[in-house]
Amino acid sequence: MYITLHKKKIAKLIKSVFPKNTIEISRKHSNKIKNKLLHLLLRIAVKSELLSSLYYAVFSSAFAKEHRGCIYGQLKYLEGCLASQESQYLLRRNIHRLEKGLLMQPRRDVFATDYILETFQSYEKVLVGWDNYTDSSELGWAYDVLSKYFTVVASHPVIDEVRKKFLALKPVTPAEVPRIPYKRDLSKPASVSYEDLLELSYRRRSVRWYLQKPVPRELIDKAITIAALSPSACNRQPFEFRVFDEPKIIQKVASIPMGTQGFSHNFPVIVVVVGKLRAYFSERDRHVIYIDGSLASMSFMYALETLGLSSCPINWPDIDLKEREMATLLGLEPDERPIMLISLGYPDPDGMVAYSHKKSLNQLRRYS
Repeated sequence: MYITLHKKKIAKLIKSVFPKNTIEISRKHSNKIKNKLLHLLLRIAVKSELLSSLYYAVFSSAFAKEHRGCIYGQLKYLEGCLASQESQYLLRRNIHRLEKGLLMQPRRDVFATDYILETFQSYEKVLVGWDNYTDSSELGWAYDVLSKYFTVVASHPVIDEVRKKFLALKPVTPAEVPRIPYKRDLSKPASVSYEDLLELSYRRRSVRWYLQKPVPRELIDKAITIAALSPSACNRQPFEFRVFDEPKIIQKVASIPMGTQGFSHNFPVIVVVVGKLRAYFSERDRHVIYIDGSLASMSFMYALETLGLSSCPINWPDIDLKEREMATLLGLEPDERPIMLISLGYPDPDGMVAYSHKKSLNQLRRYS
């Protein structure tokens, strides 16, 4: 009894002198000091781009992986410009630039003088290294556009010299319809009405419960074919769909991102959309992999719905540990970044989906 009362008195005395645990007080003081120092550093760093860069160089490694990825991507791009099997990103970009010049209204008599030699050299490397090139139709597209360009463009010293070299090369077998800018047939309305698309949009929900039924790869390929038609900056398509349909590897892949706990065990297929920074010559385009990859992913998910399949896009967290895990599992190079994951399969008719109320038109739209 005495000991108990004594303990209570001591505890009461400690509380009167130290209202809270000393360690807790120490932590609070420490956090307060850290926050004050961080606030001071950020106030200094925000004053200029140079100081901001110094802050991340000295005090934070948050963008270290992105920095390395951008540099590695530029290195791969430059190496690709020197090797025929990897020069398609430069070729694709420049051929698309020529296309835009050909469809201008009014079309200029002379254009592309600053990059036509570079375009021809890239095309020539691909032609010479034909055995290492993967897409014959892409080479045919480049040939058709270059042929059209040299047919319509006016005389110019730079163009005339390159035209002569182009005509001296072995021609590519032409397609039945030249792959050059064309006029769409707008005499008939689109075969898919607005109401049809709206209905498809309502039908497409993020589905987390699937039938344990194999998904034919032909259907996945059909959906990717639709995804490939999505718009892409300078038609570079800097992404790849990594598809996994074997149970063991599905579980390994699905366990890495956050937000899959409790339902990833029933994924028949998991897709990792991977962006490739090597598609760009400059870090100015470092965010395009996310834009182009997302555009393609949305088309992919709509296409799945038309094939009787459903899907669920899975957010990819920009956490270094997660990035390393996925890179190791998939064998990604430093410039290859996961954009998102997508599970897919035949939807379980008994499985529910979230209502997910969407913002109103007035919240999302603002005219000038």
